[in-house]
Parts: sequence; structure tokens; C-alpha cells
Amino acid sequence: MPSVSPLPVEVVDLFCGIGGLSYGLSLAGLDVVSGYDLDKTCAYAYERNTGAKFFFQDISKLEADEVLRQYSAEGIRILAGCAPCQPFSSYAFKNKEKDASKYDLLYEFGRIIKEVKPHVVTMENVPQIAAFREKDVLGDFVNLLESQGYRVNVSVVYCPDYGIPQTRKRLVLLASRLGDITLLPPTNKPEEYVTTADVIGKLPALMAGEADPSDPLHRAKALSPLNQERMRLTPYGGSWKDWPKELQLECHKKASGQTFGSVYGRMRWDKPAPTMTTQCTGWGNGRFGHPEQNRAITPREAALIQTFPASYRFFVNEDAVSITTASRYIGNAVPPRLGEIIGMSIVNHLKEINL
Repeated sequence: MPSVSPLPVEVVDLFCGIGGLSYGLSLAGLDVVSGYDLDKTCAYAYERNTGAKFFFQDISKLEADEVLRQYSAEGIRILAGCAPCQPFSSYAFKNKEKDASKYDLLYEFGRIIKEVKPHVVTMENVPQIAAFREKDVLGDFVNLLESQGYRVNVSVVYCPDYGIPQTRKRLVLLASRLGDITLLPPTNKPEEYVTTADVIGKLPALMAGEADPSDPLHRAKALSPLNQERMRLTPYGGSWKDWPKELQLECHKKASGQTFGSVYGRMRWDKPAPTMTTQCTGWGNGRFGHPEQNRAITPREAALIQTFPASYRFFVNEDAVSITTASRYIGNAVPPRLGEIIGMSIVNHLKEINL
């Protein structure tokens, strides 16, 4: 891969998790040197797949000098930070028990930016952050960046437009002290969207509770006899609304339950999958039923939908895979393909200003 710049171009990734963003940025040709996260169980996957150093660190206690030591003395500093999105999600708007410390993490990211003064900043989060009612978190963040001399670009990305096979929407912020910076235009037209069939259609068939002996991540959760019957009666693309009344849950018979039409649903082969969450391998948590097989999707299927390559390693010992842990890792991650698009946008920006 040709050099991005004659100068070192180095990335530090805050809230790095298992490395979805870092991995994608590296695919674009950026040199990811380190990642920080408060979940130390992410260390193996992060270091194994990105080649960068993982630091177990509370970002609210991270000092600027520590971050600056990660960069070369003379080079272009890129700082990435995807603060946990749960407090800004649609669910959080309905939930009155919010954890204020989590949305304050974006202010901590701003503090580090102000002290480190990276040349380029990128932040990815849920679009609802722009309408967060508790504080104008995004507005405060943009104002801080502009006060420090950054040109800021904010885009709401529909992931299928960039070859990601899920209907996830994400807010992507790019900021530069070097000049104007923009996100690449969409790479896929609607007729070119990557579908569920494109990414998981050829995997070995499984029953609920079974695992593929050649791929420990391709393991499906078991279903109770009652849920097996419910799934058997769920048509292609359907949900609990297609069940006989005697099989429906009491909560779904109430007016409030009618709004959750996708839970206990099946995906469709011919469309992108729904947004992968930390509970995407549980059938009752969304439209996470396999299009044809009577089971929920597996961590392997979720990882492929998130655009992790099949070679990506999540555990030291993949013969002892925890479906719950794998789902959390995968659902919390930035899709690597989105990371690559962000990285390519930064590379184009540096080329445009001849750096």
C-alpha cells in the first residue's frame, strides 16, 4: 500500500473495544499505534487483529501526556473516539434511569482533544446524539472543536450506502486543523446494497443449540420447546404478529406492545439485515431470526453482517466461545467497513492539502 504521507500519520483510538474502527482505519492505510478502553477483556482481540497496543484505561483519568507519548515527535496526529452510544440511543430516551457518567465521556474526549491538539479528529456515534434532551452534547463538542481551530463536518450515514449489510444509521464527525474535511460520498446505490444472503447465505445450516464443528463462532442459542414452536410458525420476513393468539406473549397483546413489531422476527435474504446490537443473537431481542432456519443468528453471522472478516479473532481460545460475550463485542463495535470509509476520507483530506 502506498504511503499516505511523507510524514508519519498515526492514530490513537479511544474507546477502542475489540478494534472495529482501528481495523478499518488500518485498511485505509493509516498507522494505528494504540487503543484505550475500560474493558480489559478486549485486549486480545484488539492487539491480535490490529497489531496496535491496547491500554486498559479509564478515559476520564487519561492524561494528555500519556496520549502524546503514543505519537512520533514529527508527524500527523489523528485521534479517534467513539464514546459508548447507549446513553444516546432510542432506548435511553424511554429509560429514565440514565447513567450521566457515560454521556460525560464525550466531554472527556473533548478535554483530551484540547490538550493533545491532534491534527485530525473523528467521532462515531448514534444519530440520536444530535437530539439528546439531557444536554446539547453534540453542540458542545462541535463548539469546543471550532474554538480550537478545527473545521468540522458532521454526517449521518446510512450504512447500506457504504456496502455495509445492515440498516444501521450512524453519525460520523470529522474535524481537522489543516483545512476542510468531508466524508466520502456513498459507494453503493440501493440496487447495489449488500444483502443478508450475500454475507451469510452460504454458511452451514444449524438448528437451535447447535454449533458448526469447524467454526466455534457459528453457534446458535438453544430455544425452549415453546419458542421452537413459535419460530416454526414465523414465516419468512414475519414476526410474532403472525403467531396464533394463544402463542403470543401477554405484553404484545397490550397497546404498548404493538409498537415492537420486529421482535421475534425473521430477517430477509434480499435486504440488508437490521442493526446488530449487543443482544443480536437472542431471537426475542429484535428481528434476529434466521431467514429460513429455526434459530437466531450466530455470533459468526453477526460478525459478518458487521463486516468483520472471517479471519478476525475474538478470543484466545475460540473453542470456548461465550455467545453472550461475543455478541457484546460485535454489537458494540464500529463496523470495520465504516472505519475504512472514515480512514479513506482522512487519507483523501491529507492528499488534498499535500501532506
